[in-house]
Amino acid sequence: MAIPGKESENGVYEFPYMIKPSQKTTWEAIKTGIWDPSTKQFLGRTAKSWFQILIFYCIFYAALAALFAICMAVLYSTLDKDRPTYSDERSLIGTNPGLGFRPIAETEEGALIYYNIHNKTSQEKYSKLIKTFLEEYDVNRLGLNSSFAPRCDFDDIPEDGKACPVPLNGFAKCNGPNYGYNTSSPCVFLKLNKIYDWIPKPYNTSEKLPKEMPEKFREEVIELDIATKKGNQVWVSCQGEYPADKEHITKFEYFPGRGLPAYYFPYKHKKTEYLSPLVAVRLVDPKPGVLINIECRAWADNIKYEGGAPEQRKGSVHFEIMWDE
Repeated sequence: MAIPGKESENGVYEFPYMIKPSQKTTWEAIKTGIWDPSTKQFLGRTAKSWFQILIFYCIFYAALAALFAICMAVLYSTLDKDRPTYSDERSLIGTNPGLGFRPIAETEEGALIYYNIHNKTSQEKYSKLIKTFLEEYDVNRLGLNSSFAPRCDFDDIPEDGKACPVPLNGFAKCNGPNYGYNTSSPCVFLKLNKIYDWIPKPYNTSEKLPKEMPEKFREEVIELDIATKKGNQVWVSCQGEYPADKEHITKFEYFPGRGLPAYYFPYKHKKTEYLSPLVAVRLVDPKPGVLINIECRAWADNIKYEGGAPEQRKGSVHFEIMWDE
């Protein structure tokens, strides 16, 4: 019968419970744990063991990195740098563009525009926001002339591959440097959100104009002769959102025109080589000291309208204006 244990030189079997406990101090135990000169182990492993585990992990992580690189290469091979993979109805954005406005304060004010015509700081706050926003439209300063057509008009459609520049000198009373924020009639800038390959379907006959279009606005659009080339626009209108708001502001002016010309569409260009068309809206003498809700809406046969909360809105935008004397 085998006796479990270890036979010593004098023939005596030593069992684990018979081994005399180590008399090392705590510091000696720590030093031995780090480097044991008797076994030549560093942190419990010999040099050979450390070398083997280092080689293993180098191969393991190299293989992992190679697998990740292959997956990313396959993914990027399916993407087009100049257009989204999914567009139109297949995209998350869909085919109904939203309407955006500037200036937007990057504070808790959100959609509220509040300023005092005697407070230069509050005036400059919004004029600087607009100036920064319009800097990307200065194609001459940015050196992007070759990416844009020299000029665009209803009779001068840009050639394929070229986008239309947005003239920054056509906003009349809404030109800088103050953009109206040193007066009682400030300006806001409206633009449609970019949707790749989207083409507007303008109302080019008076019969197609929707019944919910404000009567005064309908008359203005008809006067512009919408049956001609100039009718190829996404029309834009603004008004007080609620009956009380309509009493506090009654007049809006639009520059350079009442709509967004269709020759700016579709958006098929690189991000840095396309500019969304703009309409500057001058809010003429809203009542001071009163918060006024404004709703602006884009009008085209293929732009659906829906009001309400910001996340539910379609084809329109809401903001508030308040100024003090």
